[in-house]
Amino acid sequence: MPPLGAYAVVAVVAAVGTFAAMFPIRALAMRAGFVVEPDERRVHAHVTPYGGGAAMFLAFLVAILVASQLGQLHEIFAGSSEPLGLVLGAAVIFVVGFIDDVREMSAPAKMAGQVLAAMVLVFLGVTMFQFKIPFVGFFVLSPDVTPLLTALWVIVITNAVNLIDGLDGLATGIVAIASGALALYGLRLVFTGNLPSDNLGPLIAVVAFGVCIGFLPHNLHPARAFMGDAGALFLGLLLAASTMLIGGRTADVSGQTYFFFAPLFIPLFILGVPIADMAFAFIRRTAKGTGFHTPDKDHVHHRLLRLGHGPRRTVAILWAWTAVLSAFLLYPLFDKQGNAVIPFGVIVLGLALYTLFHPGLRKDTLNGNGDHSEMAAHDGSDHDPARTTATAAPVVGPGEVGDEGGNGGNGGNGIGPGGGDTPRATAPVTHAASRVKYRR
Repeated sequence: MPPLGAYAVVAVVAAVGTFAAMFPIRALAMRAGFVVEPDERRVHAHVTPYGGGAAMFLAFLVAILVASQLGQLHEIFAGSSEPLGLVLGAAVIFVVGFIDDVREMSAPAKMAGQVLAAMVLVFLGVTMFQFKIPFVGFFVLSPDVTPLLTALWVIVITNAVNLIDGLDGLATGIVAIASGALALYGLRLVFTGNLPSDNLGPLIAVVAFGVCIGFLPHNLHPARAFMGDAGALFLGLLLAASTMLIGGRTADVSGQTYFFFAPLFIPLFILGVPIADMAFAFIRRTAKGTGFHTPDKDHVHHRLLRLGHGPRRTVAILWAWTAVLSAFLLYPLFDKQGNAVIPFGVIVLGLALYTLFHPGLRKDTLNGNGDHSEMAAHDGSDHDPARTTATAAPVVGPGEVGDEGGNGGNGGNGIGPGGGDTPRATAPVTHAASRVKYRR
């Protein structure tokens, strides 16, 4: 049986460490000018610091160090290069994201950094060993193929997290739910003997869950800090590593749960919302003939906002869908009769998502131009009158800023820094800070 108490200790250390570290980091970021100021392209009303990524990374290091000293988790670290590979790979991706927060990197440069982090993982053994394709067979990966698949995996997962980070608390909550589900899944496999007890994957998922829980109080609407690309890419790498180590090393068995037929389908469920959003963004932008990193305002959270949901409700809806998708992952592990429900449940979820996220089905909530510039301001549940200026002032509509700016650089594709803020008149701009990140 896996040492659940030791894993709980690590999760608490990661959560408390992140939460506590945010206070001095926020103060330091404000003093150093590592902030996002309101301007004519932003919708947040106050100067908001970065720093979430740094707090998460520091807490991650402390949590891994504590885990290495716990006797119950000793076998995970004994004679293995994987923990070192995880730390070094996480450091690489954190630095890449931090540089992008300070001084925006080009898309090729950022992808090169993601590939470099993936190669660090491969070199020190943090990768998948096997791949199972339903109705085709079970394949043991050769050393020639592993680096390519690892790089693709890291790029997909990190960008999926990065792109969904567009409203206060959105990406943080989604990753918390997904990593929590993945940790339960991995520990359950260890308990049933289908995953070695020295597998590092569940520990990574536990740490990811902890750092997200610790950062969430600082990032909920209205956010007091942003994680930036440093945090979004870092969380993406943790999820990529844990899914590879769990899904890519599960024994060749079948019949106990649907996901044993294809363990690497796991992230498609626990990260279903961000992965689907990324896939639609790729298709949408390719069809328009624009680059993948070209900003637009058709991400899933933009669509929910156009449907009339306020920022808080939009975040809650996407959290709920992530929780439901994660439940489809976990249910068959605890009730074998649940396997037959999975394929039908996927179809139902797909139809429901299409219906809910299709703006054209709720045109009555939009104005004549199909735009809903005051959607959040008219939503009583999410509207904060104290933070909205007089209606006579011009209103900035959600999604009108570059989506790559995301939640104040909070990683990805949102409606600007503090993207979860209710749309309001543009706040006065001050330029006292020496370093301000302006995105396209």
